Amino acid sequence: MQIVFHGHSCIQLTSRTHSILIDPYMDANPSAVAKADDILAHYILLTHGHDDHITDAVSIAKRNDAPIIAVEELAEYLASQGAKTEPMHVGGEWSFDFGRVHLTQAIHTSSVRTVDGQRLYAGVPVGYVVEMEGKTIYHAGDSGLFGDMKWIGQRFDIDIAFLPIGGRFTMGPSDALVAAEWIQARHVVPIHYGTFPLIRQNGGSFIESLSRKGISGRVMVPGEMIEVN
Repeated sequence: MQIVFHGHSCIQLTSRTHSILIDPYMDANPSAVAKADDILAHYILLTHGHDDHITDAVSIAKRNDAPIIAVEELAEYLASQGAKTEPMHVGGEWSFDFGRVHLTQAIHTSSVRTVDGQRLYAGVPVGYVVEMEGKTIYHAGDSGLFGDMKWIGQRFDIDIAFLPIGGRFTMGPSDALVAAEWIQARHVVPIHYGTFPLIRQNGGSFIESLSRKGISGRVMVPGEMIEVN
């Protein structure tokens, strides 16, 4: 499996047969090196409805004829924009042709901003556990720390966990370090930091903190690809 980090919280998982995109935010992302029109995706997964996670979802979905997997209320809104959707809810799990998807709790909010600036309720935020090509990936979305992350680590044998460290709107580095201990992933990658001044953090220092706990981790820069064998 190949994993590409597109900046902020956008992750792309590519197997021999499918490419899955999580939280596409590219064209308005100052740190992204790819543009939405560059992306080939068979499915899109959305953790919640905030602009910095869904801005490019509909355009990529339409161009690729790719269904969007999201919480039901968010899925209904995106369907009204002309996208194909696969609605799910927290605690739900489903097998798709690329693998199996589990929706986990996330502590955050979720809304969408309409063209006239109003906010609409978009269901609850979620994280994702994706089982694909023999690997298990956890994307925590924009979550704060919560006790059931221990359960996620017990329930799933996670190869890579993507954890937000930005603080202010998500977990900061200290809580993300606790989350990493609880989740027990083989490898941890920090996300959702550095894109804007309010979420400026030192990813390298976070990785050093992981290392002191005996946890493997790495900083990924936008456009970087890693192989998971």
